[in-house]
Amino acid sequence: MYPPIEPYETGNLKVSDIHTLYYELSGNKTGTPVVFLHGGPGGGTDEKDRSFFNPQKYKIILFDQRGAGKSSPSACLEENTTWDLVKDIERIREKLNVEKWHVFGGSWGSALSLAYAQSHPDRVKSLVLRGIFTLRKSELSFFYQNGASHLFPEAWDEFVAPIPEAERHDIMLAYHAQLNSVDGQTRITAAKAWSKWEMSTSKLFVDPEHVAEASKDDFANAFARIENHYFVKDGFMRDGQLLEKQEIDKIRHIPTIIVQGRYDVVCPATTAYTLKKAWPETTLHIVPDAGHSSREPGNMKLLVQATDQFADL
Repeated sequence: MYPPIEPYETGNLKVSDIHTLYYELSGNKTGTPVVFLHGGPGGGTDEKDRSFFNPQKYKIILFDQRGAGKSSPSACLEENTTWDLVKDIERIREKLNVEKWHVFGGSWGSALSLAYAQSHPDRVKSLVLRGIFTLRKSELSFFYQNGASHLFPEAWDEFVAPIPEAERHDIMLAYHAQLNSVDGQTRITAAKAWSKWEMSTSKLFVDPEHVAEASKDDFANAFARIENHYFVKDGFMRDGQLLEKQEIDKIRHIPTIIVQGRYDVVCPATTAYTLKKAWPETTLHIVPDAGHSSREPGNMKLLVQATDQFADL
């Protein structure tokens, strides 16, 4: 990772009657533009995200998606879909007078990167993707119903604790009711439990500091409500849409590097492998000693190598 840097510009962009996005620019003002698409959805950006890019070569563009991070209103679900976010990325590109840019995204950010590139392939110089997620029902079922629970049974017990036994046949839907309850305490209890499940499973070696993020009310509320909102609606797309041949054909020409932790439980390696089979022109790195998080050493090293490789493209 490159040393920490501060933004040279921050701003807010109104993208609808409801939503205003926070964005920031750092690195080289005249460098090659790269846009960072954060995870979740609902996760927001972090100052460490700037450090994936060489600040001498890149104009680094970070923004918080609708309802996330410093964007407002926080945790808002209205006018908040995958395709609203794709339009927002274009609004930011146009505001910043960027002709073409590199796109970097992990986890949900990888899905959004694919959706954006397939919608605007002429605007993307390269893709660096990590922890591939394509919102298929099978992927969501593995993490939220019957799969990851076999590997993290103690964390799973905590995750399902707020859900009555009779409702556990559809965990996501049961959480949807609680995360949208009229009772504020019900909402925040559910939000913290939902968020803790993901934080507890994101690294090969569980990181207590990472798990503790789930205890922060504002973060948990936005992260859990927006994630669940997207997931119960299958990401507002056809099942497997991002992997369909006619969609991949739109972006087949874009240089792409995929970094995938072998022991990623949140977004298992089978999805990255499926993407590679559908799109053999990509470069796929399966990291033998990493899970889901971009902050794990093996993932970090290859992600920085990828952005360095594309810096002069």
